[in-house]
Amino acid sequence: MGEIQETFYHLGVALAIGLLIGVERGWKERAAREGQRIAGIRTYGLIGLMGGGTALLAGHFGALAMGMVFVGVAGVLTTAYVVNLWRGHEDIGVTSLVAGLLVFILGVLAGTGEVAIAAASAVISTLLLSYKPVLHRWVSALEDAELRAGIKLLLISVVLLPVLPNQGYGPWQVLNPYLMWWMVVLIAAISFVGYFAIKIGGPRRGPVFAGLFGGLASSTAVTLHFSRMAHQQKTMTPMLATGILLACGTMMPRILVVTSIINIEVFIALLAPAVVMAVMIYAPAFYYWRSQSARPPEAVSPLKNPLELKMAVSFGLILVVVMLLGKALQHWYGDTGVLVIAVASGIADVDAITLSLTRLSQTDLAVPVAVLGIVIAATANSLVKAGMASAIGGSAIGLRVGLPLLGSALAGLLTAWLWVW
Repeated sequence: MGEIQETFYHLGVALAIGLLIGVERGWKERAAREGQRIAGIRTYGLIGLMGGGTALLAGHFGALAMGMVFVGVAGVLTTAYVVNLWRGHEDIGVTSLVAGLLVFILGVLAGTGEVAIAAASAVISTLLLSYKPVLHRWVSALEDAELRAGIKLLLISVVLLPVLPNQGYGPWQVLNPYLMWWMVVLIAAISFVGYFAIKIGGPRRGPVFAGLFGGLASSTAVTLHFSRMAHQQKTMTPMLATGILLACGTMMPRILVVTSIINIEVFIALLAPAVVMAVMIYAPAFYYWRSQSARPPEAVSPLKNPLELKMAVSFGLILVVVMLLGKALQHWYGDTGVLVIAVASGIADVDAITLSLTRLSQTDLAVPVAVLGIVIAATANSLVKAGMASAIGGSAIGLRVGLPLLGSALAGLLTAWLWVW
């Protein structure tokens, strides 16, 4: 593309950005009479084109020219806004004024060659402008405790997490403040998402959504949160058990994805036991869900705490103890104790031992040993979650979750032994 064609392309994108936002603003204010709007579709298009042209001028006259044009555009739009208010048009909002200034800035971005950023920002801005009723409805439905919980979650994740050192301390350098706090954030976030999933989706669909998506992050955290909820909400036990099993079953596809990326031989050898374990978990979950779908929904008391922060911190401390134990076993037994290490590591996390064994299988470790170690880790993790559900949630959810997980563990071990060895 020649220089002239590229310039026209940038200016065309700047014009298109203005027209896109102008169409949305024009449709939103379609009932207003002529002269009652701050700007229409043509004006927004011209503002975008002006931004693209200003970017070209700035290449010859410097950034000061761009600033002066921006001040002029802001002055014109502000004057139109004030005149409309003075005429008594009290329904005129400041959104159109801000949208006009944004169109100019995005036009400048497109004019300087940042076409992808400018176009993506324009699309997102248009979506945000068009979803005004939905956003207002969400805000009006938000409760005080939910707002404070969201702010706390942002505090522990966006503010605290980045400042923690990402390096090991203590025995065998196993105490990593960043990773430890990341687990706390993850567990707290899953409890937060689970709260809104059940509030929005209801007692039937909410646990299913939270289980499927929460299992992609941490099935252990989902088990912990839903078990605590089952202890408080007895009537929701069958659907909460469904959510736990869906989260636990999602662990197996996640393991297969990791191994397929690192070592395809391990993936092929692991495929049969992983599929067997997943089916043994998903089948009871589907049965629970179908049996509850035929019944009228049970009345449940409203959930009280959107963010289980104390529970997340407590679980993080337990995880640190387990990590220390696993590292100690690895130090004492060495690499020859792969299966012992798999049991110890699987108690807390399956992903780490899966990554380690799959990488070792490329050099020093036989593929059958790696596969058996991964299955043993998944088995240990499943049994821990079964015990967790029973101890925290009670016998009702413990049986619904424990029996499928136990059956899955035994079937996986047997399949791995017959298939690999």
